[in-house]
Amino acid sequence: MRTHVEFRSNKFPPYDSEEEEINPGLWGRRLAEYIKQNLTSRGLATGDIVAEDWGCMLPVQREPFELWIGCGHQYGDDDVFLCFIEPSKPTVRKWLKTFDATGDIKRVSDLLNDVLSADPDIRNVRWMQEGDEFGIHV
Repeated sequence: MRTHVEFRSNKFPPYDSEEEEINPGLWGRRLAEYIKQNLTSRGLATGDIVAEDWGCMLPVQREPFELWIGCGHQYGDDDVFLCFIEPSKPTVRKWLKTFDATGDIKRVSDLLNDVLSADPDIRNVRWMQEGDEFGIHV
């Protein structure tokens, strides 16, 4: 199941002082805003963007379990980014119940792929699953 996507783009520089909010060399708010706007226009309800120490988290409104997209710059070149979907496994356990997340994860990854593939300013889109080796080699 594809849950992690790396790509290159000059479209998402950090905001002033954003690296102070997260960690030096990491940012992701512009990317999260871009993803939020494009997913919302495609009918996917999202929540408020939350800053994390690795980038930004974009919640996807989903019950009965949480689903979100991590958005962030990768260490190294300023144009390398990663988005990842959580949960990244097909099943989720909550309240002593097991939920099948496969359809929800697939829907989010398909929409995210549509957004990234449609933008000529985004290049070298490469999907992976959790556990694959990261790092764009171009």
